[in-house]
Amino acid sequence: MQSITIKGSQRESVGKVATKALRNAGKVPCVLYGGDKPLHFSADEVSFKPLVYTANVYTATIELEGKTYNAILQDIQFHPVSDKILHVDFYQLFDDKLVTMSIPVKLVGTSPGVLNGGSLRFAMRKLNVRALPADLPDFINADISKLRIGHKLYVTALKNEKFSILHPDNTVVVQVRTSRNVSAAEEEEEEGEEEATETAAE
Repeated sequence: MQSITIKGSQRESVGKVATKALRNAGKVPCVLYGGDKPLHFSADEVSFKPLVYTANVYTATIELEGKTYNAILQDIQFHPVSDKILHVDFYQLFDDKLVTMSIPVKLVGTSPGVLNGGSLRFAMRKLNVRALPADLPDFINADISKLRIGHKLYVTALKNEKFSILHPDNTVVVQVRTSRNVSAAEEEEEEGEEEATETAAE
C-alpha cells in the first residue's frame, strides 16, 4: 500500500489554549495511538490533503523528533462550517499485528447486462478488511465481466488469501438490475436461463 510522509513536532502542552494557538498557526493537533502510550504531536494542515481529500487509501509515515512511525488514519474531525481539519487520530502499525482498514473497490471489465440496457448498482464502494500491514491492498478488484441482468456479485467472489473481508458472505458488492431499456435479446436469454434452471430443478 502507498504511504504518505507527515513531518510533525511533538506537543509539550495539550491544553485548549495551546491547541487554539496551533490551529491559528495553520497546524493540526494529532494523536498517535497503538504504542506504549499516546503520542501527541502537530503537523501543517497542508500535509494532510493527500491523505484526506482523496478516494484512495494510504498509510502514513509520521516523522517525529528523528523517529519514524508507520500508521493509518483512524479518525478526523472537521470544523462544521469551514471544513478545516481540527484534529486527527492515527493508529500505529506493527509488522506482526493485524489491522482493520476500509479499502476501496475497483470495478474491472464490462458487464454484458449493462451493455444490454441493465442498470448497474454499485452497493459497496469500500470494504472493511483485516490483514498484516504489508498485505493491505490499495484496492480490491471486482470483476463484473460476467454480470448479466439480475446477477449479483457477492463478497465471497473477492476473497483473497492475504486478507480477510469483514462482511457477511451474502453481502452484495455490485449487481445489475433490469430497466426499461433492456434489449429483447437480453430478455430472451435471461428467460432461457430461468427455464433451464427450472427444468433442471424438476
